[in-house]
Amino acid sequence: MMRLDKFLTENEIGSRSQVKEYIKKGMVKVNGVICRQAEFKVDETKDEVMYSDKIIKYKPYLYYMLNKPQGVVTATKDNVDKTVMDLLAVDRKKDLFPVGRLDKDTEGLLLITNDGELGHTLLSPKKHVFKRYYVQCGKEISESDRIALEQGVDIGDEKNTLPAKAVITGSNELELEICEGRFHQVKRMLQAVDNNVTFLKRITFGSLVLDKDLRPGEFRELTDEEVELLRKDIG
Repeated sequence: MMRLDKFLTENEIGSRSQVKEYIKKGMVKVNGVICRQAEFKVDETKDEVMYSDKIIKYKPYLYYMLNKPQGVVTATKDNVDKTVMDLLAVDRKKDLFPVGRLDKDTEGLLLITNDGELGHTLLSPKKHVFKRYYVQCGKEISESDRIALEQGVDIGDEKNTLPAKAVITGSNELELEICEGRFHQVKRMLQAVDNNVTFLKRITFGSLVLDKDLRPGEFRELTDEEVELLRKDIG
């Protein structure tokens, strides 16, 4: 059970003060009856709530795609730098978290959700969910370098990296697809073939593809189809 104004706010009908005004004006119905009490308790799983004669279905889980810009840290809080959560201009933030992390100087696709089970399973090493990156390198990438990256390289850990997919897209550019999430992994993989990363952008996460219409710093909610594809990624 939750307060009616909280229900409407969490479904992004408006701010808490705005939805209180909507309720006072008789714009909200609960089970077909106008309700003018902001504190009225509704069962979000059973009661039918309408705003301006439109049924509002409560979403227990939220899913957002953010095009992370450089200079922002992947964290829920930071005492020094702006975080990805600061870019997410939504009313319902309390339980949201970024799935995995992108380095401060890395751009691209970041999934933000409050679905803990989905988020943690997508990151599980056992699931081998691939992430694809666009990489600009300090110098030309040879075919032997590409093959080494695909087969797995020594980045200083106990084990070499798992097999990857690498496609050279320019003399010093490639798309690298990996199924792990080791610390600074892409950068360390390029160092292992005597190269370095000058620009890095994640463009896919499993079935999820970065929306080309999202500029750095912009976000949007995932479609139902995109969420379903992510669920299929983890079986």
